[in-house]
Amino acid sequence: MAPIRTQWTRLIRFVASETSQIHIGQPIDAQLDIGLAIASKKSVLAYEILGSPFDPSAQLTKNILSVKTLLSPLSREQIGLVRCLGLNYADHAAEASMNKPAAPVLFYKPATVIIGPNASIKIPKVAQPVEEHVPDYEVELTVVIGKPAKDVSEDEALDYVLGYTAGNDTSFRFHQMNVSQWGFSKSFDDATPIGPCIVSASAIADPQTLSLKTLVNGQVLQDGTTRIDQIFNVKQTIAFLSQGTTLPAGTIIMTGTPNGVGFVRKPPIFLKHGDIVQVWIGSGIGTLINPVVEEGKPPISAKL
Repeated sequence: MAPIRTQWTRLIRFVASETSQIHIGQPIDAQLDIGLAIASKKSVLAYEILGSPFDPSAQLTKNILSVKTLLSPLSREQIGLVRCLGLNYADHAAEASMNKPAAPVLFYKPATVIIGPNASIKIPKVAQPVEEHVPDYEVELTVVIGKPAKDVSEDEALDYVLGYTAGNDTSFRFHQMNVSQWGFSKSFDDATPIGPCIVSASAIADPQTLSLKTLVNGQVLQDGTTRIDQIFNVKQTIAFLSQGTTLPAGTIIMTGTPNGVGFVRKPPIFLKHGDIVQVWIGSGIGTLINPVVEEGKPPISAKL
C-alpha cells in the first residue's frame, strides 16, 4: 500500500475574513506556530486548498485568505467517532499506580466532544464542583486516518495516516474512577480540543520522535516524548485497532498521555473556570490553546 501524499504539509480549517465562509488552507509562514499566533491576535494568512482533506489530489492554490476564526482541522461530521488509548505511556501508568496494559486500552468519544483552538473547554454541571470532580488535562498525539483501514499490518500502518495533530483529552476524574468504563467521563460535550493544524504524514516520517507538553496558566505540567515511554506506538496502535474493524477516513486516534497529569499530584491540580490550557506538540503541529469555562459562569477568551 502506497503512503498518502498530499500537496499540503500543514492544513488548517478556518473562517476567512474575505468570505465569512469556512475554508481549508496551508499557512503561508511555514515556521509559524498557528495556535500562538491566533491567540496573540496576529495576522495569519493561508493559501487556499481546494478539495477534501482526504483527497490526495486536493489542490494547494496561490489564492491567499486571511484567517478570521481558526477551527478544528476536521469538522465533527468528518471525524464521526473518536478512538482513544488509555494508559499508553509507562510513566503515566506508574504515576497512577496502574499496571502497564498487555494490549491497547480502547475507549470511544462521540464527535460532540470536539472543539477547536480558542474554543472554551466546558465543565458541565454534572462535573461540578471542580474540587470534587477534578477536571484534568492530557496532551495527546492525535493520528488522523486518511483512507479506510482494516486488518492493517504494522509494516503498512503508517501508509493509512493522513497526518498528525494535537489533542487534549480533558478528563473528569470523579466520574472516571467511579466506574469501570471510562466512556461517560470522557464524553461530555465541547470538552476535547484538537488542532491547531494537521501536519501531513509525509512531513513527519517517524511519529515516535515527537515532543509534547501541557501548560496551565503558563506553568509546564507535562513534558514528554513519544519516543521513550509510549507503550504501543502508532504503527502498533493502528494495526491493533483495525483488526476486524474498518477505520474510516477521518477517524482520529488519541494515543495516550505522558506523566504529569493533575489528579495524582499532591495536592491535586484540577482545571477550573478561567484557566488557560496550552498543549504543544513539535514538528510543526504547534500550540493548542483553550480557556476553561464552568457551565453557568461567564465565557472566557483565550488570551495570553
